[in-house]
Amino acid sequence: MNVFEAINIMQSSPVDILILDIQMPDMTGMEFARSLSKSPVIIFSTAYSEYAVESYELEVADYLLKPIEFPRFLQAINKATSRIETKCTENDIVPDVVVKPPIEDDFLIVKDGAKIHKTQYSDLLYIEGQREYVTFHTLKQKITALYVLKTLEEILPSSLFIRIHKSFIVSIKHIELIEGNRLKIAGNNLPIGGNYKDILLKHLNLKGK
Repeated sequence: MNVFEAINIMQSSPVDILILDIQMPDMTGMEFARSLSKSPVIIFSTAYSEYAVESYELEVADYLLKPIEFPRFLQAINKATSRIETKCTENDIVPDVVVKPPIEDDFLIVKDGAKIHKTQYSDLLYIEGQREYVTFHTLKQKITALYVLKTLEEILPSSLFIRIHKSFIVSIKHIELIEGNRLKIAGNNLPIGGNYKDILLKHLNLKGK
């Protein structure tokens, strides 16, 4: 794909993440990135290491050197996604409500390196976002793994879990107390983000009470 085809696509459809090579037909990836008036989050994927410093002047999310292993690629995507979430929060953009299919399973498979955890929904207290990683707080243990909070928000059933902050998804079942902009689960006080409080109260049928 050349830059003109890419521009046509970006004009017709919203693009959140753009993966660019350095050497491209018609102009370099650097030139293309600088030409964008409203830039998506950019990841460079290239065989040329000498452009890395210059690329970060453009505030790119990551710089991948070929050949690229999948875990490294996934890390770059997670960084880009995290940056998008941060931009949404800074601009007071409330996440869209995702319509999820009926619950078929009662558990979540969590991959932590070589370990695979089968985590029952009933045991999951809350999930804490930490940059490129998240920590699953359960009744039995804590599991830290490479996930994106936004993706988990879309996977988990909305009847059981709800996002209350840019860094937290909680189990509705395990909520013990809501006071002001804080929420208590298993003795842990968690913040409620301003953009999420109305959604939380509405979900619990507490709006206006």
